[in-house]
Amino acid sequence: MAILRGEPTDRPAVNFYEVGGFGVDPSDPDEFNVYRDPSWRPLLQLAEERSDLIRMRSAVRSRSWDPYRTLSGRGQSDDFRDLIQFHSYVEGEWHCTRVTIHVGGRQLSSTTRRNTQVDTVWTTEHLLKTVDDLDAYLQLPEGFFLEEINVAPLIEEDARTGDCGIVMVDTEDPICAAASLFSMEDFLMIALTEPTRMHRLLEKLAGPIYARTERVSQDFPEHLWRVYGAEYAAEPFLPPRLFREYVVRYTEPMVRAIRKHGGFARIHCHGRIRAILDNVCEMGADAIDPIEPPPHGDVDLEFVRRQYGERLVLFGNIELCDIESMEPTEFRRLVERTLHDGARGQGRGFVLMPSASPNGRQITARTMKNYETMVELAESFNL
Repeated sequence: MAILRGEPTDRPAVNFYEVGGFGVDPSDPDEFNVYRDPSWRPLLQLAEERSDLIRMRSAVRSRSWDPYRTLSGRGQSDDFRDLIQFHSYVEGEWHCTRVTIHVGGRQLSSTTRRNTQVDTVWTTEHLLKTVDDLDAYLQLPEGFFLEEINVAPLIEEDARTGDCGIVMVDTEDPICAAASLFSMEDFLMIALTEPTRMHRLLEKLAGPIYARTERVSQDFPEHLWRVYGAEYAAEPFLPPRLFREYVVRYTEPMVRAIRKHGGFARIHCHGRIRAILDNVCEMGADAIDPIEPPPHGDVDLEFVRRQYGERLVLFGNIELCDIESMEPTEFRRLVERTLHDGARGQGRGFVLMPSASPNGRQITARTMKNYETMVELAESFNL
């Protein structure tokens, strides 16, 4: 929290993102629990004992990224049970869930699948496929989108974490909620050619997100938030002018609500961010992640520190693919350069962090060694 407040620290922070962030239980016998594999235990222990922990939690569901949980949290009152149905089934190694919504004389359907080897969910069929589907979706009553907001688990997690780290509220923004309803190509086509419809969708989805943000920021004040989704409207997907239309316009109210109650808003945006950094600052954001280096991104960390470090806390900029594949001596040089570029000179602060985290069942010796290098070099770095 000292870094977020702009207070002096003796070294940069080092955080492993979802490792130590997600709530996992290596002893859970669930077949989908990849973290019960023995290879995960040293990495989880390293995160708990030597990283600067940031617990990622949501007030509406346990895993914010899970689209099944997102949909299943809606329309559950008796008034809407006839609108939405869920069907789970197994196809070989895949466990599948099909969601069907009946509205506007149309049947909208979405299918997701997962297997036991990777902690993720794949969407194989998106809910909205045409403009007619979107028009039908817009007819859903406002009550369908109401959520059960529970701040108590955040407060309890904060007490458990104590001085070992902080709790970060994890939430999507309206553009993420909208884009997730489509395949990427269909989303881009609608965003580019149907701006009126896209704004209607964003306005509809923004209401409950704003209500959630206001309630949680008030009842759980002075905490860090991760607001994700901005990358859907950044390059190379959409031009910068539409970032202002689809992100600044709808995410800035969230940032204001978070900061009104003493919180800190961290904007999560993969990919090419050079053209939208001014917009991120304009929204009043306190931090940005993961600041991916070229070729995944389009801006060097040293440039971001020099141009925006006084306004933003910088989280990044180690790529997961480098942690998993780079030879340890080469990786050490990469981390040394990253710490120098991110932490030297004037600025609010820097957190050494990967762009993502492993989600497979096994952690290799090389991956483990490279995580150890991140901790070692961050601990020994003098500001």
